[in-house]
Amino acid sequence: MRYLRRRAPGSATTTAGSTSRRAVAASALAAVTLASFHAPAALAVVGPAETSAADFAVRLDIGTDEATHRACSGALVAPEWVLTAASCFADDPAAGHDVAAGAPPAATTATIGRGDLTTSEGEERAVVALVPHESRDLVLARLAGSVTTVVPAVVGTAAPAAGEQLTVPGYGRTATEWSPVQRHVGTFAAGTAVGGDLPISGVAGAAVCAGDTGAPVLSGTGAGTALVAVATRSWQGGCFGADPAETRTDAVASRVDDVRGWVGATTRTARIVDFNCDGIRDVAVADPAATVNGSARAGLVRIVYGGGAGTTEIRQGLNGIEGGPETDDRFGFSLATYDRNLDGCTDLAVGTPYEHLDDAAGVAQADTGWVQVVYGDRAGLNSGRAGTTYVQAAGDGQLATAAREAGDLMGYALAAGHTGDGTPFLAIGTPGEDVGSKADTGGFFYLQGDRPAKAVNQDSSNYGGAADPGDRFGASIAADSHHLAVGAPNETIGSATAAGSVHLLSHTLDTTGVPAYQAVLNQDSDAVSGGSESGDEFGAALDLIEYRPSAGTTSTDSLLAVGSPGECLVNAATGQNRPDAGRAVVFRVTPGGSWSEVANIEQNQPGVSGDPEDGDRMGASVALANTDPAGVGTAETVHVAVGVPGETVGGVSRSGLVQVYSPLGTLAGTEFQLVAGTGGLPGTAGAEQHLGSVLHGTGTHLYVGMPDGPATYGAVHAVPWGNLTAGGSAAVTTYQPGSGGLPAAGAAFGSAVR
Repeated sequence: MRYLRRRAPGSATTTAGSTSRRAVAASALAAVTLASFHAPAALAVVGPAETSAADFAVRLDIGTDEATHRACSGALVAPEWVLTAASCFADDPAAGHDVAAGAPPAATTATIGRGDLTTSEGEERAVVALVPHESRDLVLARLAGSVTTVVPAVVGTAAPAAGEQLTVPGYGRTATEWSPVQRHVGTFAAGTAVGGDLPISGVAGAAVCAGDTGAPVLSGTGAGTALVAVATRSWQGGCFGADPAETRTDAVASRVDDVRGWVGATTRTARIVDFNCDGIRDVAVADPAATVNGSARAGLVRIVYGGGAGTTEIRQGLNGIEGGPETDDRFGFSLATYDRNLDGCTDLAVGTPYEHLDDAAGVAQADTGWVQVVYGDRAGLNSGRAGTTYVQAAGDGQLATAAREAGDLMGYALAAGHTGDGTPFLAIGTPGEDVGSKADTGGFFYLQGDRPAKAVNQDSSNYGGAADPGDRFGASIAADSHHLAVGAPNETIGSATAAGSVHLLSHTLDTTGVPAYQAVLNQDSDAVSGGSESGDEFGAALDLIEYRPSAGTTSTDSLLAVGSPGECLVNAATGQNRPDAGRAVVFRVTPGGSWSEVANIEQNQPGVSGDPEDGDRMGASVALANTDPAGVGTAETVHVAVGVPGETVGGVSRSGLVQVYSPLGTLAGTEFQLVAGTGGLPGTAGAEQHLGSVLHGTGTHLYVGMPDGPATYGAVHAVPWGNLTAGGSAAVTTYQPGSGGLPAAGAAFGSAVR
């Protein structure tokens, strides 16, 4: 078999009739370098044009430089995943198919469900991460967003029998076309599988050509069609540009039927934070109270790269990060992560709400705030592109026209991620923003893709409620790919001051270009347990995750956790009111914004341990997680952690605790109380440690920030969910200044973590 890689006809170094080839044993079929040339349409070697079936077939364009651009084929196997050949991404496919996990080596675009490339049908997505198989010429490519308009291919359960007819749809060369504009399909006969290889032979002149690398090999027809292999190597007999003397149309494909477990496990994993694009989880931990260059509470963020790749420090004044460390800036007060530029490297958004900035007249204004995005890179965070600063009275859209005012607190809360189609978004809370003459009503800025920034407050068109002084709308924000939730914990409900409310929004933009308004929740809303009372602070803490209901094929809904740490409860044992006892509520939210309560978590009801006490502040932090994000949500896979940082444990004042439940199960049957010495959490309970003040959930771990000790500078503990739900005893990872390459310095390490 042979490796074929050519420049486009008419290029400076080759002509349409020349060939560039070399024979190599069991070599990988190269992806063709394409240009805008198209030969006249004719019957393809690989088969006739096919534009209606096999919509899960994918065209991959790898690289943007014409001289090195490649095209490959593949198959959509899950809404966010394409299966193709690893050799498509190798530097030299003839030398092997080894490819590093993480961001693809060159910018890659996947076109799905487009049989005719001259049309706009189907979907386009950037490829943001690669997960290669450990030994075969196979790779799973993660897309920037889900594809919901195309049904994924079904991976087969067995190798085809020798002689069985197979079909291969692809976008490679034909007999007469260098770069065909239509998908084609050929018929092949299966040989006898040998290990991971499946030999196939072209029928009636069909062949696998350059550009068909990674094409799906399918058995069966109609509803019984199954993906059994991926085309990887071929003799390319009769393909355009091949040696005319070559007549062999045999090929070898990499089997997938016997690695379907790997496909299933990989495609069910959630995205990870990966600042250096190597496919290994990284962690960002903020210390907004840290002294930097002699400036107290200037703040910094420490990065721990996974796989032992070291640590780094992010702060103002570094090359690429605007500003400088100043007293009381509190850089790192809030954090959010997303892939802002869709290069496959995670980017870090850092809020500095107490930054002092001058207004339009040059007068210094205290606590105006700003947000900076620090970009990931293969060399590490902040090693490539300079950061982006979002600040009022600068930038684009309504950020450019917004006035900087004292106490705006821009960046007090952040939420970032990607919409369903993969578009990056960032929401920036400004809870101290004045609306007209009304002080501290609050608002937020919303940035989606490359659209201009939009300012939103409760007086925005079609928004529920009204902007009133002191609402602090935007003091908390959470988001997933479906929804935004924005808290106004100081909202007055009826006559109850600071009772609080939460507003639900969609990433779909309304006619004014802002997120479409869906609903408002407060404790006086129908179907919300409890009632609005002064000081409840409903919405002070929020979290959102995607959720797949039992009747759904994808994660169409969301789960929303709302903390109400100021809730006053009656202690059932004593009959006394207990102010600031707190509680948390979990809601299910549908795509249209309708909602229902699924769990009420407070220490006064069956299934929830403990008695409400003054200052428990249950719900001061909340964290949701789904350990199987692609599967139907169950009591075993969906978890909520609720912080109770004011809880006195064993007589130790305000040592704090974390209570973990499944909101989809019975509270009593799923409760776990996390305190020092349980679940693998190290240490012993200490006074004023406020365990539960900082929580962050991922699909694998609950991250517990402990900025108030017992460690001298603070710490973060990554606790596996299995330790909290199934009696597991897996190792807990601790991030702590003075160990693991982190300098022994700081003041409140663990105040925020991502």
